[in-house]
Amino acid sequence: MQFLLAFIVVIPLIGAVAALLPAPPGLKGKNPDQAVLRHGVTVTGAILVAAIVLAAGFDHDHPSKMQATTDISWIPALDVRIHLGIDGISLPLLVLTALLTFLCALYSYFKMPAGPSPKAFVALLLVLESGTLATFAVLDLLLFFLAFEMVLIPMYFLIARWGGAKKQAAAWKFILYTLLGSVVMLLGLLLIGLKSGTFDMVALATDNGRGLTSSVQVIAVLAIGVGLAVKTPMWPLHSWLPDAHTAAPTVGSVLLAGVLLKMGTYGFVRILLPITPDGMHTFAPYLAAFAVVGIIYGSLACLALVRPGSKGDLKRLIAYSSVGHMGFVLLGIASMTPTGVNGALFANIAHGLITGLLFFLVGAVKDRYGTADLDTLSGATGAALYGRAPRLGGLLAFAAVASLGLPGLAGFWGEMLALFGSFDPAEGLSRPAFLTFMSIAAFGTLLTAAYMLMVVRRVCMGEKREEPQLADVQTYEFAAWTPLVALTVLAGLWPAVLLGLTDPAVQKLLAGGKS
Repeated sequence: MQFLLAFIVVIPLIGAVAALLPAPPGLKGKNPDQAVLRHGVTVTGAILVAAIVLAAGFDHDHPSKMQATTDISWIPALDVRIHLGIDGISLPLLVLTALLTFLCALYSYFKMPAGPSPKAFVALLLVLESGTLATFAVLDLLLFFLAFEMVLIPMYFLIARWGGAKKQAAAWKFILYTLLGSVVMLLGLLLIGLKSGTFDMVALATDNGRGLTSSVQVIAVLAIGVGLAVKTPMWPLHSWLPDAHTAAPTVGSVLLAGVLLKMGTYGFVRILLPITPDGMHTFAPYLAAFAVVGIIYGSLACLALVRPGSKGDLKRLIAYSSVGHMGFVLLGIASMTPTGVNGALFANIAHGLITGLLFFLVGAVKDRYGTADLDTLSGATGAALYGRAPRLGGLLAFAAVASLGLPGLAGFWGEMLALFGSFDPAEGLSRPAFLTFMSIAAFGTLLTAAYMLMVVRRVCMGEKREEPQLADVQTYEFAAWTPLVALTVLAGLWPAVLLGLTDPAVQKLLAGGKS
């Protein structure tokens, strides 16, 4: 298990280097480009298998315990260690990352985005995977920062080199926002490490802020929270996201929404809640307020984009929907209760599955129609996707109703638990304020249902026109999308699969490391 976790984190980097090297004569085949794409599928597939084996070997009777740990001294002068480990909080995110990256590599093998050499594309995809996996596996604050930053460069190039219209501007906006937020975050991490005498996240969580004064905690939460909020993204630090999603290639959007946004909220749960509880207690009402503003803002932006005549882009609409969905995650965290934090972690996974599927589907619609502009797609009466490509239309409708939180699908439980957490927040937080936040967020669910149903109406329905049939879902698309559909249904019907992992770990985290 110890070796397996290190293997999962390191092998993508080795695979990235191998992708850039000349292929051995026997592996070149007739098409070197397809050979390197096949290499990407093989490496990400091996990582997914290793992650599944790790999950199968995980001690499910003790999910609050750090498992598969590696702890090696790296920089003794600063007490920085190569410390890896997983518990019930990080394991689902690790498996989700491995799954989505493999599905993106598989999809790209058959539908490579237009751009430069596939060699660079595969190498960047693997570096991105390694950085994301490391973020969820490391247990040292400085290693967390390095892993957190490691994903920025590959995502920048994926947008800038393989993206669509206005890709350069979107890529620069992405990198500038996230780098500026990260500079402030690094100062906060250094403050915690220097004041407490250690960067070890497990030791700091067990100490539960007792070695840090309240003023240090408040400053640390403010500094680290800004960096995490940019990546989440939290309103009003979200404005890089719609441009990045609109310009990114399909697989870039899937990974950005499905994995990278989770790094920010994971940092709130893994670092700020257990290490700086007094600082989080001070800022929790403000975090909740920003979260509910994001929920309403994201929904209103989507309603404006879906309105006929607004020339709204479907990819941009899904991006704005992420601002709203991540608002529920932040609201659950801000409640500082086991119920709310479990809801936030569940909503994280659900959003990764559902929004990843939505971006795959929107990319497929754009490939077939040549545009993602809603007015162009739907014409006067609707795009009639049900009639022209019924399987694609059915999958898009499924993903839309999952995104709006239909009971029985994964999107329902995270949002519901986040609202329950706000109904009875942690001791010392203003219950009237959180009841107000809960009411506003609940209204946001109605707005979400409204714009998602309008998307279904405009894209899937409509009068049958004298136009040729579109290519329906292809075999490779079924292969890439079926796992996301199946897991969305499984998590919706059997939420205990996830909650059984996260709840004991969350209880221990909020109790200051005591089971």
